[in-house]
Amino acid sequence: MSEPQIKICGLSTPEAIDAAVAARATHIGLVHYEPSPRHVTLQQAAALRARVPVEMKVVLLLVDTQPQALVEAVQAVRPDVIQFHGREAPEWLSLVRQYSRGLALWKAVGVSDAGSLERAQRYRDAADMVLYDAPAKKLPGGQGLAFDWSLLGGFKHEMPWGLAGGLGPDNVAEAIRLTGAPLVDASTGLESAPGIKDMAKIAAFCRAALDA
Repeated sequence: MSEPQIKICGLSTPEAIDAAVAARATHIGLVHYEPSPRHVTLQQAAALRARVPVEMKVVLLLVDTQPQALVEAVQAVRPDVIQFHGREAPEWLSLVRQYSRGLALWKAVGVSDAGSLERAQRYRDAADMVLYDAPAKKLPGGQGLAFDWSLLGGFKHEMPWGLAGGLGPDNVAEAIRLTGAPLVDASTGLESAPGIKDMAKIAAFCRAALDA
């Protein structure tokens, strides 16, 4: 099995970007969603994006964004990937794809049972990747909760996928071993307080994922 790709999400400071780069993450996640403690403005996101080396991918996380706001966000930040983390339908992603010119599209899906995995495959022709996450509560992610990873055992994925929800330095190796996840995504599990990334945890998470 090749090394997993690693996304560190919810970064909001230059120091956190630099820590993720030094730890050999493959993807940087920027959250543009005001209710989130990890929210960054488009101006902040663009400045952080400029700090990321060209070999790393920048993922802009959006939630149920209206078309004009989506266009403005992409133009301001120029991400490599848009991660849709709301209730966006496959038809909406297909429409975005027609106008996104080379942008990768990811869709986060909350997993509560095996049926959630089956339903997620509806995005196979609309998204480049589906990201399995814990079910949404007050916020559609960033809650530090894991779902039952055993649901992924033997599941036949019809599209590229990644694993999110409740991952941290202490459990990411086990998660990779149990699920074979080709990409792991962490945010809350790498914080000292909501929205405040812990540089040592970022380093430990990447080390554990790469060693798995």
